[in-house]
Amino acid sequence: MARRKRQTVVPEARPALDRLKCEVAGELGLTDKIKRVGWGDMTSRDCGLVGGNMVRRMSRYAEEKMSQG
Repeated sequence: MARRKRQTVVPEARPALDRLKCEVAGELGLTDKIKRVGWGDMTSRDCGLVGGNMVRRMSRYAEEKMSQG
């Protein structure tokens, strides 16, 4: 299967997104598994859980910022 080249809209945000990804994975109890197999060999289900929780958290953050004016 061909891989898509994902580009970050704001390249400076990449380190913050990586930190968020690791934080969410830790909260889901996936840290040990990531250390054992690495991100490349994680299941689609596990990656989807991490990604979904990241989107929820970013949406919540954006809503809070918008409500502040």
